[in-house]
Amino acid sequence: MTDTEYLETEYLEPRATDRSGGFDGAPPLAVDVAPLGALTGDRYLASLDDGRAVWLDGRQIDSVAEHPAFAPSVAEFARLLDLQHDPEYRETLTVEDPATGLRLGRGYHPPQTLDDLRAARRGAAVWMRESWGQHGRAPAFMASIAVGLYDFRHRLESNRAGFGAHAAAWYHYAAHRDLLLTHALGDPQIDRSADVVDHPDHALRILSEDANGIVVRGAKQLATLAPFAHEVLVYLSASFAQRGTEQFIVWFALPINAPGLHILCREPFGTSGHGHARPFASRFDEQDAMLFFDDVQVPWERVFLLHDGALAREGLGRITAWSQYIGQIRYQERLRTLLGVGTLIAEAIGVDQFRNIQEELGELAGYVEILDHFLAAGEAGAGRTDSGLLAPGPTPAAAIWAAAVSGHAVDIVRRIGQSGTLMQPTENDLANPTLRTFLDRYMHGKDIGAAAKSRLFRLAWELTSDSFGQRQHLYESVHRGDLARNRINLLRRHDQTEVRERIQRLISRPL
Repeated sequence: MTDTEYLETEYLEPRATDRSGGFDGAPPLAVDVAPLGALTGDRYLASLDDGRAVWLDGRQIDSVAEHPAFAPSVAEFARLLDLQHDPEYRETLTVEDPATGLRLGRGYHPPQTLDDLRAARRGAAVWMRESWGQHGRAPAFMASIAVGLYDFRHRLESNRAGFGAHAAAWYHYAAHRDLLLTHALGDPQIDRSADVVDHPDHALRILSEDANGIVVRGAKQLATLAPFAHEVLVYLSASFAQRGTEQFIVWFALPINAPGLHILCREPFGTSGHGHARPFASRFDEQDAMLFFDDVQVPWERVFLLHDGALAREGLGRITAWSQYIGQIRYQERLRTLLGVGTLIAEAIGVDQFRNIQEELGELAGYVEILDHFLAAGEAGAGRTDSGLLAPGPTPAAAIWAAAVSGHAVDIVRRIGQSGTLMQPTENDLANPTLRTFLDRYMHGKDIGAAAKSRLFRLAWELTSDSFGQRQHLYESVHRGDLARNRINLLRRHDQTEVRERIQRLISRPL
């Protein structure tokens, strides 16, 4: 099997009669399809040349891996995937599947014990450290949602016979090929006040069902990583629960190169010219995309849920049981990066001993350590799902806290750097002999030369203020869901019974 043929291979089905092995006793793969195991960088690069319809700036891209706007980001993913085969990281980033003997990506391993959960944390931490916490769609994040779909398979089976088996088969398919996944959740921002039943183009919908599967039409936003991924998982249709909206409630997965699926990319952030380096944006811009489903055929074996808003609502919490845990690992590394850059900037301009600066850096350090407590709380509260896996205990307050402090964390670094983050020489400026005389005299820092200082400050600009930094901040603000809604939901779930009763007893008589 070639590197590109696997996306066209017949869908994997588990054996019905052999329960001998695979992760947690799951049925192994069908014998007629050769699994590939943990991705290498070369396999990943080759797999992107599969005829996917990717659009950028009005033109269809011939090769995602070779296009100058995407090549550095794609190459970075390839480099990180190669770490899975590096002897230093192999045991951390992969795990052996007892059914096949293949090394599979650690993120795809369904945790059964606390050791498994902590091993997933260690594996994700390697990728997050290597990407400086900038990859919101690191493979471990979406792999954990594939694990969640697999975990929810019994409830999906109650929706329609076979749907649970479809979820299990797709999970095995993705895991044994170490596929990079994206998900498509939001509907287009056309007119949120309009009734979707009267305006069906406002949401992805099912056009028809027949013996071959379903046909869907519409759009989804915002699919982070879509042009660089292998598959898209579509879900989050729980808001359509009233009568008449059944056509909008659907969960399914598709290869990114599915006929009729078009991927519209936003403007890339990593290319600017004029000698201005973009070390983070060029390497870690995951790309965000609108997905247009132009009457796309979805085979039945890739459909997991239909028409049931209540089950979709239940499933949202279930299939994301591990992703918040993985997301906290990433966010901790992002905060650690902001803290490190902020500290070095303070030292570079001699303000690191100022009391107000130390206080602000101390606040950032506190944020980093708070995430240790959230992660520990998830592990301490871990419990069994109904399929027997071990999921972290829910920490909804962590998502609310992270979204609330994200802007403040960025502001701390911006305030320390002040205008210095805006005005720094480029590499071409530094290479110019005439300019270099001025730069070495007037643009050095305290115990740091002009070249290192300029690179440090440009890094701060990229993290906090330019298009890439602002996109990263927006991601932190929105990807955990609506902050107000999450706070309201937390309030509704929070049990105040005991304290309310005590207060009522206290005020029932003269104080």
